[in-house]
Amino acid sequence: MDELWQHHCDAMASYGFTRLLYGMASSRSRSSLGARDDFLILTNIVGDYMDTFVNDGLYLHAPMVRWATENSGSCSWSWIREHAEALTSKEREVVEFNTRHGLTAGLSISFAETGARGIAAIALIPDEGVPQSDVDAIWAVKGSEIEAMNHVLHLKILTLPYPNTRKPLTKRQREALEWVGEGKTTQDIGVIMGLTPATVEKHLRLARETLDVETTAQAVLKASLQNQIFRIEG
Repeated sequence: MDELWQHHCDAMASYGFTRLLYGMASSRSRSSLGARDDFLILTNIVGDYMDTFVNDGLYLHAPMVRWATENSGSCSWSWIREHAEALTSKEREVVEFNTRHGLTAGLSISFAETGARGIAAIALIPDEGVPQSDVDAIWAVKGSEIEAMNHVLHLKILTLPYPNTRKPLTKRQREALEWVGEGKTTQDIGVIMGLTPATVEKHLRLARETLDVETTAQAVLKASLQNQIFRIEG
């Protein structure tokens, strides 16, 4: 993931987008983006901006995050200015926060391939001081090329193990969940793995706790979405 992200940052910098912020949530609902610990966030923005934007929950009220949850495709940040009168007070606070940190121009791309429960988007941001008009001019010439490259990034991310702030599943936990996903019972799994049914259930219970879900079915789904199971070990 780190190698992929660095290559993409270098590629986008060649177009003038030196600051990137990619985010994906795989368990959103109508009223929530899901648990913060389940987010995948990749960025090369340094300093205290990300601590405040993410850890203090400002992202929940970011205008372009709202746009990304309601749309797919690309959008110039001129959308913020064009819809200024319709922004909530919280959204205006985020705009002011971004302005203080020099994030005043950019483009956002929202990806539809994440699925019904997922949302993913990336913000492409130029150097501080570059006006939105220059960004839009770059997009007018190279937009289709840049958008295609970002879709390739997103599709590749979907195939990689999903790093997050939770501890990873152990090899035994992954194997037990994989066999559940194949339709095996606890007794079947015990025979296959050479364990007692009680030990198999222990691995499944610990997997549920690690993934912060209530049922084993939810654990299989979440681990699969995060590419933690049914993967080839390199």
